[in-house]
Amino acid sequence: MELSKRQKEIIDIVKKEGPISSKLIAEKLDLSRATIRSDLSILSMLEILNAKPNVGYYLIQEDYKLKEIERLYNKKVSEIMSEPIKVEEETSIYDTIVKMFLEDVGSIVVINNGGKLSGVISRKDLLKMSIGKNNLKKTPVSLAMTRNPKIISVFPDTTFIEAARKIRYHKIDFLPVLNGVKEVVGRISKTTIIKTFVDYTE
Repeated sequence: MELSKRQKEIIDIVKKEGPISSKLIAEKLDLSRATIRSDLSILSMLEILNAKPNVGYYLIQEDYKLKEIERLYNKKVSEIMSEPIKVEEETSIYDTIVKMFLEDVGSIVVINNGGKLSGVISRKDLLKMSIGKNNLKKTPVSLAMTRNPKIISVFPDTTFIEAARKIRYHKIDFLPVLNGVKEVVGRISKTTIIKTFVDYTE
């Protein structure tokens, strides 16, 4: 359940000034006690707040933090993924290197004519091809890419923590995000994981 803006404001007030009465909370929000009564009930039922007679509301710190962590872990990949960086199988090694440099990424998804996942090409793969005697402007990226089904991927409804575990377990830099027909709809990388954690702590 996603907390409303007002409920989050109530939590902040109680966190800073609790224990505090519902009357004072309402005054700080410039609202009536009747208006915030349902919010206080919900926060109490969720075990985020508790109240003692003649004392007021106070924050159940540990429960609140646990619920926030749980919410982070259960975030869907679709909420945090970025746009996929793609090239087609016929794209040359040279053009792929240029695209990788311009997009500032470590790996690029390769798609077939139907727009579906065909492979993944990394900086290491491109470096190997560059060291050889290949004509980089005429050599298609399909000759150097890692092909399906060796590619580790996720779906939009995969949870944040599942994606993070896959990246760690398989020691890879990113995961392509696929829909039900294996079209690439996004990407989630180590950078995405770190950014999400940092945003959470802030």
